[in-house]
Formats: sequence, C-alpha cells, structure tokens
Amino acid sequence: MAIPGKIIPLTFMAFSALSACAGPPESSPRPLARGSAPVADPIPPTDAATEARFESWLAGFKSRALANGITEYTWNRAMADVRYNPKVIERDRYQSEFTKSIWDYLDSAVSDERVATGKQMLRQYGPQLDAIERKYGVDKEVVVAIWGMESRYGAYRGKTAIIPALATLAYDGRRGEFFAKQLIAALKIIQSGDVDARHMTGSWAGAMGHTQFIPTSYLSYAVDFTGDGRRDIWSEDPTDALASTAAYLARSGWSKGQPWGVEVILPSGFDYGLTGKGTKKSPADWAALGVRSATGGTVPNYGSASILVPAGAKGPAFMIFGNFRAISRYNSADSYVIGVGHLSDRLKGKGPFVQDWPRTGKPLNSKQKVELQERLTAAGFDTDGTDGKIGANTSKAIVAFQKSRGLPPDGYATLELLQVLRGS
Repeated sequence: MAIPGKIIPLTFMAFSALSACAGPPESSPRPLARGSAPVADPIPPTDAATEARFESWLAGFKSRALANGITEYTWNRAMADVRYNPKVIERDRYQSEFTKSIWDYLDSAVSDERVATGKQMLRQYGPQLDAIERKYGVDKEVVVAIWGMESRYGAYRGKTAIIPALATLAYDGRRGEFFAKQLIAALKIIQSGDVDARHMTGSWAGAMGHTQFIPTSYLSYAVDFTGDGRRDIWSEDPTDALASTAAYLARSGWSKGQPWGVEVILPSGFDYGLTGKGTKKSPADWAALGVRSATGGTVPNYGSASILVPAGAKGPAFMIFGNFRAISRYNSADSYVIGVGHLSDRLKGKGPFVQDWPRTGKPLNSKQKVELQERLTAAGFDTDGTDGKIGANTSKAIVAFQKSRGLPPDGYATLELLQVLRGS
C-alpha cells in the first residue's frame, strides 16, 4: 500500500478497535503459524548522542502509548530491542529530482513478466481467490493485481523491522505525528496477538505484508480469512492479505461488475475542459458528445463516469467509473490506479491499450511544477497555491491558459507548456 508521500495518501475507517486490541492473556502469547515473515535486516549503528536522545524520546512516548491502551507488558515486549534506525530517515528525506513518465511506469507495472506471474498466481491460489471474490464481491484479478503492484506477488514484502522504523520516524521524521499514530497502531497489532515484534517486518515506512498495509489500515481492514485466529499478512501464505485487500476495496465502495475504466477515443474538436474527475456524465451522454470505446461502439452503462487523459491530448483517454475511485483509496496516484486496473484487465485476458503513449519528453520535476504554478498564477490563472502538485485547481488553470493561447486545452503539464509560460 502506498505510503503517504509516495504514495499516497491513505484514508482508513475504523475496523473494530475492540477486536483489534483484544488478545490472549498477556502471560501466554500465541505461537506463530503458517510460515514466517522475512527475517528483518540489521539496524545500522548511529552515534551515541543520537541514540541517547532517541531513548529519552521513547521514555516520554511510553505514557502516550499507555494512555492509548497499550499495556506495560506489550510495551516492554515490543520495545525491548528497539534502536534508532538512521537508514529509514535517509530514505524518508531522500526526494527524487525526477519522476517517471506514466508510460515508463506502466511498462514496468504491467510488464509481460508481471502479467504471466499474475496468471500463475490466479491458478495457484484459485480456490482461495474464488472464495474471497464470493465473500467480498471484488474481482479476484484486481486483488491479484494489487498484490503484484505492491510486492511482486509476495517476493518483495520488505525486511525492515517495523517497530524501530516507526519509532525512528515518529521521533525524527518529516511527518512525526503521522508515524506516531502508526507506531501506536503497530503496538495494538502486537497486543492483539496477530504477530510479534520480531516477525512484524515490512517497508522502511511501515507498510507490511503481501499487499503492504500500514498499521492503521491493518486495524481497519485486516481479516482472518483462514480461520486460524490470526490476521496474518506476513507469512508465506498470502490468503489473509488477499482477503484483507478485498475487504478494503469492498468497504471503499467497490461495485461488482463495474470496470475501473474503459479506454475511449475522443472525437475531433472534443472540449478537453470536460476532462477530469470533477465532470461526470452517463456513458450515453458521453456517447452523445462523440466518445466511443477504443475497441469500437459505445461504452455500456456502467454508471456515472469521468474522462481522464493522463498524458494529455496526445495519449490514451479513459472513461473512469466508481471503481477507479475505490482503487484510489489504496493509492491515490492516477498512474497507480491505471496500473492496477490495466494489470487486472490483462489478467482477465484483455489486450494492451489501443492508443500508444506519446513517449516524448520528460515529466516535470517538483521544482518545475512549482515554477509552472507560480507562472500560471502570475499570468492571471490562479492555481490556488504553489505546492508542486498538479491537482484539479492547477489543471483547471492550465486549461484556461491553453484556451487563451489557442492550444489544445487538455490540462496536461509539460515542459513545453512551461517554456511557453516562460516566454509570456
């Protein structure tokens, strides 16, 4: 599951605080079952002064943990060997100057190898996935696609010890309060008896298991589908993780039988001001405007839909439905949602996109995005802030600017557009 900052803002509902925190008697923790999680990587050393400050912070944080229902026994058991992990701070503060284009991202996300492996997993875990689909009403191919995107079908679940990582990030990270809440949630998971601190492993930022749940999402959505008394997303057996992902999507509004989206062809002269998630019409209304399925004919009535052009007028266009938004609850990046959706379609036997991506130019880096917003606002096209994120307000401003210059108003942020603004 994408991590805030990657990823990804994650939004979660409370599952059942009582069931998540209730556990076996403290004197008799349950033995682990169904295989084991990856062995955690060793924590690199840090200087004595930093370690001392971290220990002092932990001592103070203990009272907050206890006030949130963590027992002395759980605290002492989980924190016995916790040390400051400088590696996670290095990862948290590293900001890539450039990002991948959507076509480069999808080439990797929906590679032939990933499609082939996904089909193999559908066969290998067919009975479990069929049962999960029956219970939650979520397409098994979508669940497997998320598994493939998040951990390459369990091959890369992460080997970072979660408790030290979250404690370090809560103490010294850019988003200390967020990670403090994750740390308390992780302690609740341990207290429930689902896993112990030694086997609670995952990514450097706290995402865990086959489908990379952060602790708060685990408390909200994790399920014990195997009936062994544990919500086990860490072991070699992926069943609980896959079922938990289906439960997450079901409670995020998944609609059985509705696609995430359909590739469409837009007519000549189409008003790109109608694109974006803010405009919704029925497939019939879009058809009346000349929008057709890329494979021919009109799009069936799957419900209210928007038109998305993630690479602008020169790339593929998609009619997206409510299930697009359900997947985006897992990771809000459009490229991720399209990756999951397209991978799931390929797992169902469908082909590649009909239209190719433009495959020219580089995406804007964060500094260039800020400059684009500043120049748009200065030119009278307010982006409602300069945060370096191309959201609805910035796209709207781009469309208005493009119309003023007689450019195709697709709302797509490119280096060419920035160069036009620089010359204004």
